[in-house]
Order: sequence, then structure tokens, then C-alpha cells
Amino acid sequence: MKEGKVIKVSGPLVVANGMRDAKMYEVVRVSDEKLMGEIIELDGDEASIQVYEDTSGIGPGENVYRTGMTMSVELGPGLLTSIYDGIQRPLQLIEKVAGAYITRGIDVPGLDHSAKWKFKPLKSKGDTVQGGDIIGEVEETTLINHKIMVPPTIGKATLTDIKSGEYTIDDVVAEVKDEDGKSHELTMLQKWSIRRPRPVNQKTVPKEPLVTGTRILDTLFPIAKGGAGCIPGPFGAGKTVTQQSLAKFCDAQVIVYIGCGERGNEMTDVLMEFPHLKDPNTGEPLMKRTILIANTSNMPVAAREASVYTGITIAEYYRDMGYNVALMADSTSRWAEALREMSGRLEEMPGEEGYPAYLGSKTAEFYERAGYVKCYGSEGREGSVTAIGAVSPPGGDLSEPVTQNTLRVTKVFWGLDAKLAYKRHFPAINWLASYSLYMDNVRDYWKKEVSEEYEPLKIEAMNLLQQEASLAEIVNLVGMDALSPKERLVLETAKSLREDFLFQNAFDYEDAYTPLKKQYWILKCILSVYHEALPLIERENFSFDDFLKLPIMEKVVKAKDIPRDQLEKYEDLYKEIKTAIQAYGSGKASA
Repeated sequence: MKEGKVIKVSGPLVVANGMRDAKMYEVVRVSDEKLMGEIIELDGDEASIQVYEDTSGIGPGENVYRTGMTMSVELGPGLLTSIYDGIQRPLQLIEKVAGAYITRGIDVPGLDHSAKWKFKPLKSKGDTVQGGDIIGEVEETTLINHKIMVPPTIGKATLTDIKSGEYTIDDVVAEVKDEDGKSHELTMLQKWSIRRPRPVNQKTVPKEPLVTGTRILDTLFPIAKGGAGCIPGPFGAGKTVTQQSLAKFCDAQVIVYIGCGERGNEMTDVLMEFPHLKDPNTGEPLMKRTILIANTSNMPVAAREASVYTGITIAEYYRDMGYNVALMADSTSRWAEALREMSGRLEEMPGEEGYPAYLGSKTAEFYERAGYVKCYGSEGREGSVTAIGAVSPPGGDLSEPVTQNTLRVTKVFWGLDAKLAYKRHFPAINWLASYSLYMDNVRDYWKKEVSEEYEPLKIEAMNLLQQEASLAEIVNLVGMDALSPKERLVLETAKSLREDFLFQNAFDYEDAYTPLKKQYWILKCILSVYHEALPLIERENFSFDDFLKLPIMEKVVKAKDIPRDQLEKYEDLYKEIKTAIQAYGSGKASA
């Protein structure tokens, strides 16, 4: 049914009249090519529509068709292993239907409606259920059992029918009758508006770290499961590589990776690499727990905003099943640029640097959807969404609006440094500028699962790195000879921390991923050299050059090469360090 007429086209913005009964964020189809768009402003009978496809060739007088639906995603079995564009159209299916390019107006479902899934009931007829409760499950991949839940819109109800067997996502697998006596048929498919957060019973305090396998992140600046973090940095400093490393190695059960306005070749690397990678936590192919949303920089700019909300909605869906989900958004700066472009075309009053005045609230709205929660329903499940967004400030200027608004709502700041990247120190995270506000959340976990000494060692390592930065200025001015023996030892220990602990080689199997206990032992071995040498350095006959040539020092450098399944070797190395340095000290004393 024709609902309106186009009166103006300005890039991705289309203005139509005859839309008096339309609603905000309603999805419409523009022209007879049926380009997908979303109403973002209403004024009388005129509607401003942001179109998620190329609008070239569209002009005044063309028809606009209303759908009566808000922008929604299909949620159900089949999400994992999928590769979508920003509005949940499967790229593999588009390739089969239309070839290598996304044709305008193409309409393909987000999930395969013909595939059959083996539904296993977990409830029985006559059971009392409510929105959010799990009634059955499907083995979606060998890693993830997909929980089939009662839609959150249904209150308390009685299960009147449930059946097992193989069904499509549209087939009815159960029926419930609510307290008003109304019957509801339940399928394995849910549709959810991307701009509306899925409900939870309660947000709780995060209590476990998200283990990433990257030593500088896990030890110095940990992020909690259910936390929010950002990775700002200039071009070439390694934001995308860091995000990809997190997606590969973190211990979340489900990964949602959003390439929001990224270069096509970077997204191609992800699409080509992830299907062939093995998850270090399970040994299974990484794609079995991953959903990719590829919205590259050559795709229509308006779809960048949709891609971010599509990703977080899918993440919330798996969180509601009781899983820990990690969402990577690379990069939120491109999303903010899309907001700025649409705001400009709407002729809104610009804020700082041309960004819309509501940039801060939009950013907060996105990151607030992360969290550690008690899932909706009566079953007491817990789940989490951890949101980590990359920020690409022009020229590496961290005072620009997107970075500043992100820092206000995230509690972890992993600041990338171009100088470290140019020195080929990766990950190029500046340990003096970065911070984490989740230490209180993960402290008990560290004490219980790793060691009581882990946090004190981390604090000592940070102090040594900060002392090194202060001493570096003195060395630059007057040279190394002006330093006391203790200051020289601080520099040598900090150098070992930088080169043997903070630096990681992503191409080395053993070095690319380091479990927490191995991180603890590497740090303990490096700092034990400092502790054992401290009493010796004040002796007149102590020689730094001879000390650094001790055979044990070479073993400390290679400590990170010890296989992660042979941690007992670290105890032997720790004892050997103490014995070797004490023997060296005794020899010097007798001399």
C-alpha cells in the first residue's frame, strides 16, 4: 500500500510527505526498488528517513511504503557462524542470490527459515513458566547449546503443550496459556527491536575478569566480564589487531564482532582468518562461537548506526541464555561520523567539532547495554555482555569528542601509542596512560584462582615502570653513569618487564595467548631477579655487567617460552633464580 511520496533526497536522507500516521523508528521501503530505511524525524505529515542503501537515482515523486514495524533482528538458532551486513542480511546468502555485490533493495531473511533443528524440551506440560524462562534447547554448534526461551513479552503462564523433534524456526514447539486465559504459540524464533534493550531482572556487580591472554591487559589493566572498555589510538597503532586478538583468545563463550565503517581489507582479513582459527579454550574452530557483522566503509553510511545496535541486541540475546558474551565494536568513531553526517543533513544545531549535541547520550546508551546481569525470568541465571569499542581519534588527539564521551562511560582505557608502534613494540598499549577501574571487582578472583601475590606483584611492576619513566629523563640529560646502583637495577628490571612481559608476538603460538597463572609466574620470575639483586648492588665489588651475563638471566628472558601446560617448570625456574643470584652474591662476598 502506497503511504507517502518522496519530496527531497540528500544522500542517505530522504524526506517524504503523506506520512502523518507513521511512528518514530518505523521501517519503510523507499521507491519501487524497496530500499530499506528508518524514520528518524517526524514533522506534521513529513517524515525524515535514513536509508540503509545507496539512494542514487531516487528522486521526488517516488513512493514510500510503510511496514508498521521497527528495525528488528531475527533471533534464533543459526546466528552463530553467520556473517551479516549492518542490517542483519547474511552476506553468504546475498552472494548466492545476487552475486559478489549487494544489490539495492535486496530482501533476505536474517536466519534460514527452511533449516530444521532438533528441539529438546527442558520443561513438561503443566509447568508454570514466564517470559525469559528456558523451555528447551537446540545444539546450534558443538560449543553452544541454543536455549529456546519464552519471549519476554509474556507474563506468568502454564505450559499447555510442548513437543520434541526436528522443526524449523517458524514451527510451533510449545503452547502456553497466560493468567488471562489467552493462549500463545511459541516458536524458536524471536524478533526484537534493535533500539530497545532486552529486559533483565537485575544488573549486578561484575566479579570475574575477562581473560584475554594478552599480558598487559590481563595483569595491568583487567576488564571484568560485563564491563565496558575502549581502545583509542592513532592510525596504525594496532586497534584492529588488538580487537581481533581479543575476539580470538578471550574466554567469553560467544563473540559478536562488529566491523563498523572499517576498511574493507581489514574486514576481509577477519572473514578469511576466523573460519580457520582454533579457539584456544576449546580447540574447536573459532567461528563456532562467533557472529560477524561486516559494515565496511564503502557501504552506506547510515547502516553504521544500525550495525552497532544489531550487534548489541544479538549479544543481549545470548546473554539472556546465561552465556558470557564479548562484543567488539571497531570502530565507534565511524559510527559517530555517521551520526554527524545524518545530523548535518537534518540541519540540526551542531555540537563540538560538528558532532550532534546528543553524541554523549547515544554513546552512553550503547555502553550501558553492557553489564553482568541476573537474566530475565524465574530461573536465576546469570549472564554478561562485555562491550569493547575501538576509537579512532583524528591525528591521535584523545581530547576530541568521541574519545572523551567514551571515556566518561567506560571503566577501562587501553590507550594505544604511535611511538610504541613505531618501535615495533606490540601490543602498543601505553602502560603509563592506560587504566582500569575494575581492580576491586577482580581482586577476589585473582586471590582464589591465581595467587595471593598476583596483585602485589602487579602493583610493584607498575611502580618500577613509572620509576623508569622518571629516570629516563635523567639518563637523557646526564647519562647512565649519574645513576645509583639501585636506580640502574630499576632500569634493568623495567626493561625486562617491557621486553619479556609486556611485549607479545602474535605470530608465535605459545606467546600469542598466555593464561593467567602463566602470566603470574612470568611476572614473579622477572621480579624475583630484582628482589634477589637488591641486597647485592650496594657492595663495592658488584659489577652490573657481570651480573647481567649470568646464565640465569638468559633463562628469565626465555621464561615466556615455557609451554602453558607445563607450569611446574616455573617453580623450578623461580628456585633456580634465587639459588643462582645468591651463589653469585656469596662468590662476590668471599672475593
